[in-house]
Amino acid sequence: MSFQIPSLKVFFERSVFLFLALICVMAVPVFAAGGGDGGGAKFVPPPDMLTNPWAITALVVFFLSYLAVLFEEQTHLRKSKPVMLGAGLIWVSIGIMAPEYDIDHHTLRSAVFHGLEEYGSLLLFLLAAMTYIAALQERKVFATLRGKLVMAGFNMRQLFWATGIFAFFLSPIADNLTTALVLGAVVMAVGANDPKFVAVACINIVNAANAGGAFSPFGDITTLMVWQAGHVAFFDFFPLFFPSLICFLVPAIILNFFVKPHKPLAVREKITMKRGAKTIICLGLLTITMAVSFEQLLGLPPFLGMMTGMSILMITAYFIRNIGKNRDPKFDVLEQVANAEWDTLLFFFGVIFSVGGLTFLGYLELVSNTMYDGYGASITNIAMGFASAIIDNIPVMFAILSMNPDLDQFQWLLVTLTCGVGGSMLSIGSAAGVALMGVARGQYTFFGHLKWTPVIMLGYAAAIATHFWINGHLMGVE
Repeated sequence: MSFQIPSLKVFFERSVFLFLALICVMAVPVFAAGGGDGGGAKFVPPPDMLTNPWAITALVVFFLSYLAVLFEEQTHLRKSKPVMLGAGLIWVSIGIMAPEYDIDHHTLRSAVFHGLEEYGSLLLFLLAAMTYIAALQERKVFATLRGKLVMAGFNMRQLFWATGIFAFFLSPIADNLTTALVLGAVVMAVGANDPKFVAVACINIVNAANAGGAFSPFGDITTLMVWQAGHVAFFDFFPLFFPSLICFLVPAIILNFFVKPHKPLAVREKITMKRGAKTIICLGLLTITMAVSFEQLLGLPPFLGMMTGMSILMITAYFIRNIGKNRDPKFDVLEQVANAEWDTLLFFFGVIFSVGGLTFLGYLELVSNTMYDGYGASITNIAMGFASAIIDNIPVMFAILSMNPDLDQFQWLLVTLTCGVGGSMLSIGSAAGVALMGVARGQYTFFGHLKWTPVIMLGYAAAIATHFWINGHLMGVE
């Protein structure tokens, strides 16, 4: 698509939040390579490295690359492209200044390959998960769910609750983006003549999907990263269920009173799942079980379980294509891999290696000393939710994992919760919100969501209070 010059309103909107984002970048940890000790753990950067012109250049490159990400909707330049370029330029800057500080090639390569190890494990895990999601979409599993909801005969208020509840319980298994797209399509189908309902229902779906993903390692990238980093065991995420539920329910109850209980226009949409759909659903659950079992029982990284499950999916696809009278020669899992969200996967590459460079230069250690040592873990972790609303929860969590603060289980769960649900405060704060702005263009908008931000913040505060109330006994538990 061609480049479009943003309107004055859009330019002001983006500029204001870019300014806030840059403040957050300077005040809180923003980007980091996950995995605990950062890229280049054995290298201790000298204090004067932070003021080196090439180090400052690396920081400016990072800001500019993220500026391009913020304007993705106007420029139509996919977010992975500027961030990948920024990652390369940051490490080039480090390579140029390395001789000045007697940094040998081995040290640089070790730092880069540390980031590659982290990215590789995340890439393989997500690739398998995205392939399963794509296969379920191709077999019309999600379309069937959408059709059943559309034809269920609910009134608007009942549909508001049905889509919210489905979003809360589907996102822990799938992901918040897919969940939002599926249920957003339901809302658009029955609310085509009711833009006010569409706006409120989309806000509810975004909040529910983000809240539901916070208590499951498979529900959000942030929980997945915390789990793979070994800070919280798989089953230890589930104490976040009630805080997440409260985060969903408080705004939903308030929004409920602004939805009229009238009947929608009659919609007839009967869709049936394709052959093998139920088998693939079962295989997806089996794959999740293998990923957990590999990590819990065998001490193996979860991505091995996911890739093993993906191989079983590929064999199953072979039988669907070639065996039986209802075989489907067009079903090819490799095509589903090709349709995976590569822009997101490559965006992760740019994030990890950009932040790995900033970590190597010592910027993240400076921020860690300022925030966690200066303000304390609770205040800092709560602030992370507000940062994730402006920036995105994935880079914020990368930052925290990179700095590897000394947190107990309670605090790791707290920051997982805040980063997971904080993005609901703004429509641009999560993948679910951005996706629904595209689906319900003109009806669910940035400013339409912003009007309800105080209500979402009530849910955010209530979730944190619930966590302190019911999980306070986890303080001090490693």
